[in-house]
Amino acid sequence: MTAAPRASHRPAGTAPQGGVAGALAAAAARLDRAGVAAARREARLLLGAALGLGPEAIIAHPERPLTAAEAERFAALVRRRGRREPLSRILGRREFWGLEFRVTADTLDPRPDSETVVQAALDAAVDRAAPLAVLDLGTGTGCLLLALLSELPRARGLGIDASAAAVEVARDNAAALGLGSRAAFAVGDWGKGVAGPFNLILTNPPYVATGEVERLAPEVIRYEPRSALDGGADGMDRYRALAPDLTRLLAATGRAVVEIGDGQADAVAAILAAADLRGVERRADLAGIVRCLTVARGRQKNSWNAERSRLGWP
Repeated sequence: MTAAPRASHRPAGTAPQGGVAGALAAAAARLDRAGVAAARREARLLLGAALGLGPEAIIAHPERPLTAAEAERFAALVRRRGRREPLSRILGRREFWGLEFRVTADTLDPRPDSETVVQAALDAAVDRAAPLAVLDLGTGTGCLLLALLSELPRARGLGIDASAAAVEVARDNAAALGLGSRAAFAVGDWGKGVAGPFNLILTNPPYVATGEVERLAPEVIRYEPRSALDGGADGMDRYRALAPDLTRLLAATGRAVVEIGDGQADAVAAILAAADLRGVERRADLAGIVRCLTVARGRQKNSWNAERSRLGWP
């Protein structure tokens, strides 16, 4: 006599993964094998995206079963991350300065290190309640400009990017953050064609030497726009091109904050000084790496000649 089949206590339409806890453990192990740092944390975020739940709900209910559809959605996300696609690209968003930004294949992923640029700019703003004019060259997602505007209630800003698609992402982010009325974005070639003066100028140009680009992490080299990474043979091409525009566009008492790569402080400072930008202040990130330089305009010859003429001096 054939034994009757055992009754299943699994709800209809669920997948036998051992619930949330089992699915999470398996995904974390897979990501760890793929070389993903903080594999369990990232697996939890991906599971939350697949289930439409926050991490608190996942932690609170490890026994929750997954439906077959949920399990497949989660597996698809884990496969993408296992191929080293950035978590932010998979989720379509990234937190920066406590704000949420949409990211796409057309934008550089906002990095925590770049928050050093925002803090340096805030420190350079003597009066945060003043109606300051801000310029962001190479704006990408708009994260630098929009983070700064969120702290400067009367400031207005302009973001420039060579990519029309990136400009659209930045506009969307400004609208989502309620800053659309104070932030304008345009397609352009860095500072060319832009008229100043600006009280604050921010820029995070490409600064990786061409020969080093292929050595970057898979998340970067495979998925981020190379034009936002490659700074030429020595990584200095964009700084050389930008320096004259910074001098031209800065207000007399303005400040420019320029992000740099590890070990580039002396070389970039020399380029800026050659363009008559003075008062270089170096600012380190949380890892102790000098991450940005703050500069002001020096006394330029043409300004001095104009002043002599005004005074009637020979």
